[in-house]
This record gives sequence, C-alpha cells and structure tokens, in this order.
Amino acid sequence: MTDANAPLILQHTENGITTLTLNQPDRRNSLSMAMLEALGQALGKAAADPDTRVVVIAAAGHVFSAGHDLREIREHFDQCDFQQALFDRCSEVMQQIVTLPKPVIARVSGVATAAGCQLVASCDLAVASDTARFATPGVNIGLFCSTPMVALSRNVTRKQAMEMLLTGEMISASRAMEIGLVNRVVDEQALDDTVYGMASVIAAKSGHTLKIGKEAFYRQLEMPLVEAYAYTSKVMADNLQANDAQEGICAFLDKRSPAWQDK
Repeated sequence: MTDANAPLILQHTENGITTLTLNQPDRRNSLSMAMLEALGQALGKAAADPDTRVVVIAAAGHVFSAGHDLREIREHFDQCDFQQALFDRCSEVMQQIVTLPKPVIARVSGVATAAGCQLVASCDLAVASDTARFATPGVNIGLFCSTPMVALSRNVTRKQAMEMLLTGEMISASRAMEIGLVNRVVDEQALDDTVYGMASVIAAKSGHTLKIGKEAFYRQLEMPLVEAYAYTSKVMADNLQANDAQEGICAFLDKRSPAWQDK
C-alpha cells in the first residue's frame, strides 16, 4: 500500500538522467487530475534543470499506468467542466513531453492501457519488458480512446492503430515492437540496463543539438515534403553556426573527443 503522504511522482537525477516515477501503484498509477498535475510540474522542472539531459518516465509496482482514474471520472459524471478539464490537462501533459527540449524515454514494466498507452506513445523512445502489455480498451466500456488515439496513430500505421482502438484487446510487448509502439523489448532483469544504457548514450551528446533535433523532428512530420526539406535545410544551416556543431566537426576531423558547451 502506498503511503498516503508519499509524492505522486518520485524524481531522481544521476549522471544527467532524470527519472520520473509514477508512484501510486495501489491505484495502478492512474492518470488522475492530481497525477497529471504532478507529472506536468515534474516535467517542467526537468526541462529547466541544467543537470538533466535525458528524462526517463517509469512507474512503481506492476502496472505502468492503467490510464485515467475511472473512480474519479465516476465521481464527476455530472460535472462536464471537470471532464473537459481532465482531458485537456492530459492532452497538455502529452504535448509537454513532445515539446520538452530533452529526449524522453518510457521505461515500461507491466500493463500500459488507455491514457497509459498514450503516455508511452507520447515519449520519444520506449523500452519494454517482455511481460509488458498494451491496449486502448476504452471501446470495451463505452468510452472510445479518442485522445490516446492521437499519440497512438502517430506511432503506428493506421490499420494497426484502428485494430487496437476498435477491438480494445491487449497486445504483447513483442507485438508492440513489431508495430512501432516501442523501440526494444528485453527481459525484465535487463530492463534497467537497457533503458539507462540508452539514456547514457544520448546524455553524452550535445544538449543543444538534441534540443534542435527533437523540435525539428516533430515539426517536419506535419509538413508536406517540399516544405519539410526547406524547413530542415534552414534548421541545419542555423545549427551549423552553433558552437557545439563546429566543435563536433573539428573534434571528428582532429580525431579527439568533443568538449560540448551545450550552445
């Protein structure tokens, strides 16, 4: 049982990697309004923290996240303003992950369903244990996973997304990797080594370059081909004026390690 006074999000930073752990396992780490507020605040702190180069989102217990807190939703059945605010806040947090100027990796152990699956899909990268499972099961309770659909449909093909959304059935971690929802699937015992090994590789890069690249990646996705090339050509030309780009090129040519200044 979780201590009632325990923080909803545990935050720990080491070696440039900040881990944000959903910490309400007795409620299946549901994305209640309070949890969403806590996660949003933690993401804001990580974004502003100069010691944070990569963010990992993890969860305590055996469930990554079961999605929205249905008990909370039932308590507010007659309050349309609350329902709208809840889904708006969830959408804001998911977009906060996408626009965060630092890479975000989901560490998935256990079940990730509905808005929990949306959380995984919203992260830049995702590593899952081989026992993890995923679903967008809203259709089973008469509440279509419309907001999770936004992130899901931007990760997997249309037909794979529609199959998950229309059937509401669980898929395995290996199936999630096949359709592009997660990057890697590993044995539970290897999960941390894989997640933090990946995070460490990324954390060793120029933070300024990562920020430029992440922003450009998501912006160009929504553009027509010609516009995307025009935009990214300008991004690369601007990037080349940065200290770290010039340092990286010189270091490569001089056969030495670069000394990043993150600018």
